[in-house]
Parts: sequence; structure tokens; C-alpha cells
Amino acid sequence: MRNLSFTVRPGQVTGFLGPNGAGKSTTMRMIVGLDRPTGGTATVNGREYAEYHAPLQKVGVLLEAKAVHRGRTARNHLLALAQTHGIPAGRVDETLDLVGLGEAARRRVGTFSLGMGQRLGIAVALLGDPEVIILDEPVNGLDPDGVLWIRNLLKDLAGQGRTVLVSSHLMSEMAVAAEHLVVIGRGRLLADTTVEEFIARVDTGTVIVRSPLAGELHDLLIGHGATVASTERGVLRVHGLPAERISELAASGGVPLHELTPKRASLEEAYMELTRDALEYRPAERSAA
Repeated sequence: MRNLSFTVRPGQVTGFLGPNGAGKSTTMRMIVGLDRPTGGTATVNGREYAEYHAPLQKVGVLLEAKAVHRGRTARNHLLALAQTHGIPAGRVDETLDLVGLGEAARRRVGTFSLGMGQRLGIAVALLGDPEVIILDEPVNGLDPDGVLWIRNLLKDLAGQGRTVLVSSHLMSEMAVAAEHLVVIGRGRLLADTTVEEFIARVDTGTVIVRSPLAGELHDLLIGHGATVASTERGVLRVHGLPAERISELAASGGVPLHELTPKRASLEEAYMELTRDALEYRPAERSAA
């Protein structure tokens, strides 16, 4: 980490993004005391994680879902954690039902699929009904229904006023689940902003135009220096001219417009643009034969 500093606030899902090797998992481990920073502090509600007598009731963490005794049943795994943190046994069954493992409660963890193991890891994070939830790649191994469940769960937790920090490489999920983003690269903070502001930083320079006279408009725009492509009848993708100028040219040429939309960047496009120079690992370029 290189003087990394940020605050995760309650009541919203904060997406924690960055290329492989950026330091996301290390940062999360520092928050819960598994790694120690060489300088500075990582605190939860103003206190270091180690200062909490029953940390599961304050901070729920998923860092490595496979860190489970494979011979234990799911219920016994949670029960052991509950007993060391003063959590009622009834909460164990409640949490297993919450993550969809109620019917598998008495199965040995070693028989679980990757997705079931991931759900158990999330159950551990939620067991103490904590105010703060930290999840590292929670959708790993989950099927589409499971991914949708995680998305709704994160929103529900934030809606309850909890602090939710979640890392993921699935930009499509972060685009719909997160409201705020913290992006790091090579241990440095690259962005700490809302999803909307993050995406707005990237101008794609492309305008989508729909017209019944698309052919005439195509020639008109080409004549004024635009680059124009068409992948659908009556629809043009225009690069090199702003929407205002396209509208003016269409009006001057008597071409009706049914749509004139500047193309908004996706979260993935904005992320790739920002982290382009922060990649830790790059594939070697292949030389021509």
C-alpha cells in the first residue's frame, strides 16, 4: 500500500475495485488484523478490529470461503463460531436459512459445491448480525440465481443502515449493486467516488442517431469529418461530432431525427480506462510469425 486512505460509509454498498495484485485482499486483511500495515491504521467504527471482544457481532467478513474444516457440518461450523462469540444457537439456523443452506445444514462441508461453500462463507459473515460487512469476491462460484441473490442481499444490508464493502471483478454486478466505488491500483488510490461520477469521467465520443433518412444523414456527417458506422437499419453510430452539431447538420439538411443519444460509457469501460496504467500483470505481446 502507498499511503492508501479512504472511508467506507454506512447505508450504501461500496464497491472495492482494482486489477489483480492491486492490494484489495491485503487491504481487507489489514482491516480485520490479519496483516499489519507498516504505517497508519485501519479501524472499524473508530476502533481497531482486535479491540472488539466479540468481533463477529461488529464486523462480518468473507475473505476465503474454503477456510473451513471439511469434516464438520455446516451447522456445526457456524455453531462453533457462535459459541465463541456469545451468539444464540437459534441465530445459526436463521442464518443458514438466510443464505439458502437450511436443507444442507447437516451435510459435511467437504461435500459442498463451490457455490454452496461460498454461501456458507457469507453465512459466517452474517452470523453475528454485524453493523459492518466486508466481502471479498462474494459471487465466486454462484449461479445466476445466486448472483441475483447476492445483489439483493447487499442492497438490503445497506438499506438497513449497515456499512458494506465488497470487492468483485464482475463490473456488471458492481454497476447495479454498488452506489460508491473505491478503486486502487498498485496500492494507490485511483478513485473514491459515486458510480455515476466515475462513469461520467469517460467520454466515449460516440453518438447514437436514428433516422428514417439514415443514408442521407450518413453522407452529410461524413462530409463534415465524422466517422459513421451502421450495424442496424436506420441507426448510425457517429464518432467525431458532438450531438449538438449532428442535430444542427440534420436540421440544415432537412433530415428528421428519431433519436440522438450520446453513448454513455459502461462501468467496465470507465474502469479499464482508469486502470490501464495500473495493471500489475500483463500478457506478453506475441511477435508476428
